[in-house]
Amino acid sequence: MPDTEHETEHDTYDRLITLLDSAAVDYQLVDHEPEGNTEAVSALRGNPESAAAKCIVLRVKVDRKTTRNVLAVVPGDRRVDLDAVKTLYSARYAGFSDAATAERLARSVPGTVLPFSFDADLEVVADPDVVAQPRLYFNAARLDRSLVVSGADYARLAAPRVERIAAPAAG
Repeated sequence: MPDTEHETEHDTYDRLITLLDSAAVDYQLVDHEPEGNTEAVSALRGNPESAAAKCIVLRVKVDRKTTRNVLAVVPGDRRVDLDAVKTLYSARYAGFSDAATAERLARSVPGTVLPFSFDADLEVVADPDVVAQPRLYFNAARLDRSLVVSGADYARLAAPRVERIAAPAAG
């Protein structure tokens, strides 16, 4: 029986690299010990947490019949402001998606979610501080490899909705 989880990760990684290469985007790959936690992987890569893209799949209930799946992308040293997302969508509820749904939509496991969507049912919303990064770091659909691109190239390729959705980290 094939290991579909790893096939999915591999396919998502390959799709990302193909997208970057076809758009002639200048990017850098960084190999490191397997890690999905933003703080820990930023230390391994040697980048400030604020330059990392933290990617979280959200479930947004607009009304009784309408639920949207949103990929929220915020700086690594911040958290997603769920109230801001709720307001953005004029929604009744905004919260974290369950793990199975997040993995299916993001086509990768937690800790490796890209700031890109390859699923029509997953809308990308990025905080302005993400797209403003001269060097944006994120795990490349793998725990052992990260990617670095400019925030401008990221914005051009991912075409996220850019809205203020980050809040200071708790604590």
